Amino acid sequence: MGRGLEVLVDVEVYATDRKTVEAFEETVASYEEVIEFRRLFGRPDYFLRVAVADHAAYETFLTGKLTGLPGVLRTESHLTMKKIKAAP
Repeated sequence: MGRGLEVLVDVEVYATDRKTVEAFEETVASYEEVIEFRRLFGRPDYFLRVAVADHAAYETFLTGKLTGLPGVLRTESHLTMKKIKAAP
């Protein structure tokens, strides 16, 4: 799969019970589009780095996989304007 578009995604969840949280984390971690996945203190609850082919592929990922998951309250997508420094 070509991965010409990288999107940073903040995710807030409304569910805090262990079963829902563990299911959410396991499901999201299994997605091949998700190349980085972190649980955070405070808000947002999670940070994802998603790599897909293009904007259409990202829309498909977001609407078809991420936003419909149990417990997801809100997502916020950030598209990079310019990469200034990256980890080696």
